[in-house]
Amino acid sequence: MQNTATYYCAYCGEENSTFVDWSAGSQQSYLEDCQVCCRPNILYVHFDEDLEEVEINTEPES
Repeated sequence: MQNTATYYCAYCGEENSTFVDWSAGSQQSYLEDCQVCCRPNILYVHFDEDLEEVEINTEPES
């Protein structure tokens, strides 16, 4: 299983890499600052354990 995943910043659209924790459940959400523009993104992380894939959707923090 991969320990990192990528997402695109909801503000600037740049690709970011983040560490993921499979042991914390199949659906997670948390706040993380963009590594490029430093603005806060809400990350919605979904783990597919059968395919061993991670999907991350983002939205701006309101």
